[in-house]
Amino acid sequence: MTSTTVSYENLLANITDPDGRVIPDPATGEVVGRVRFQPVEELDAAIDRARAAQGGWAVRGDEERVDLLLRAADAVEAATEPLAELLSREQGKPLNGPNARFEVGACVGWLRATAATTLPGETLVDDDATHAQLHYRPLGVVGAIGPWNWPMMITIWQIAPALRMGNTVVVKPSEYTPLSVLALVDVLNSVLPQYVLQAVVGAGELGARLASHPGIDKLMFTGSTRTGQAVIKSSADTVKRLTLELGGNDAGIVLPDVDPQAIAEDLFWGAFINTGQTCAAMKRLYVHTDIYDAVCAALVEVAANAPMGRGLHEANVLGPLQNRQQFDIVARLVEAARASGATLLTGGDPDLTAPGNFYPLTLVADIDNDNPLVAEEQFGPALPIIRYDDVEAAIAMANALDVGLGASVWSRDKATARAIAARLEAGTVWINSHGGVHPLVPFGGIKKSGYGLEFGVEGLKSVAAPQVING
Repeated sequence: MTSTTVSYENLLANITDPDGRVIPDPATGEVVGRVRFQPVEELDAAIDRARAAQGGWAVRGDEERVDLLLRAADAVEAATEPLAELLSREQGKPLNGPNARFEVGACVGWLRATAATTLPGETLVDDDATHAQLHYRPLGVVGAIGPWNWPMMITIWQIAPALRMGNTVVVKPSEYTPLSVLALVDVLNSVLPQYVLQAVVGAGELGARLASHPGIDKLMFTGSTRTGQAVIKSSADTVKRLTLELGGNDAGIVLPDVDPQAIAEDLFWGAFINTGQTCAAMKRLYVHTDIYDAVCAALVEVAANAPMGRGLHEANVLGPLQNRQQFDIVARLVEAARASGATLLTGGDPDLTAPGNFYPLTLVADIDNDNPLVAEEQFGPALPIIRYDDVEAAIAMANALDVGLGASVWSRDKATARAIAARLEAGTVWINSHGGVHPLVPFGGIKKSGYGLEFGVEGLKSVAAPQVING
């Protein structure tokens, strides 16, 4: 397939199997396509092919790999509309807003940024006694296990640096969103050499085999903390390198000096990007009592102007939850908040007779910090807003959980905000925004949110083997 002939129909035809499992549209329940789940033996064969292809890929040299990544970016860009349509149908996210077209555009941007990032060798010591240089070599075969919330973009985050550094890659997408990743890989492989990049589709046992397989030199995983812990155990016998981006329950702290109306829209999208289905979305909002009511009112106003519905309708900016399991989690946590006496400013009460996994945008006020909606990651369109009187108490509440992916501080005084940020236990702390990532800025979590860095030079290092030449 060439980038000039891409249409939604032929994109889907290249990746579907009429006898495969049904992949439903989470907005309607309609069949998007069918995909065959592959047995472990086919994964093993794919890894063998990747190992055989890796040496030739590495010897092409950095300049040629950069050129191929740039050409791959062009191919993805040319296929933006059919890729975005498939993503919207399968994942549920709308075409517009920070959603499907945004995600495909991010794939293009990350490919180009990865191609432009350099990781040269470094002279460590050069004197009369010692000459030592540090270089970065390919690891071999990288395994990549991706999630269902940003299936295309996170796949690119995993595979672009791995390919740039001379590794071959075997991808296992989420069983909920395999079509999007298969289509993306199909477009990339219209440019890349054979077997440099392969995708295999299956459920948890395939992921476990990828984590334990002796032919995988590095594994990159984005998903839940519980599954990440299983990946660590499965990988132990082969002592393979890991990058884990796991669950988060990000806190935002709003100081009393802000203008609630001025920050309301940024607060809203910090929480509800991708309908709240983002690891680094803001999932707990701590607001000083002096402006608590004003912030709540401003958020209700923004929420009233954010239409939710089927992603293919151009006006919508919020969509359904991707799967019913996640819908049930959000519903349970909101009901726990309601039962505790918290105030639902908007939302709750989904229409269980309607098609699709739509859960109304829900803002919850007057809620205790130990409520399950606060303490557990809801991963959906529900935001608890917790009142505080003293910033020390807000910092303590923000740091109390065993996860630490991201956090944010909102204030007119950036010096004060940065001082508070330095005390928050999170891999990234944003000032007056939340959740934005940049291809040159390293990203990763602490505590049970995982370990290892992605993006930029640090991302290239994470998929390479450091080698010192001494002498």
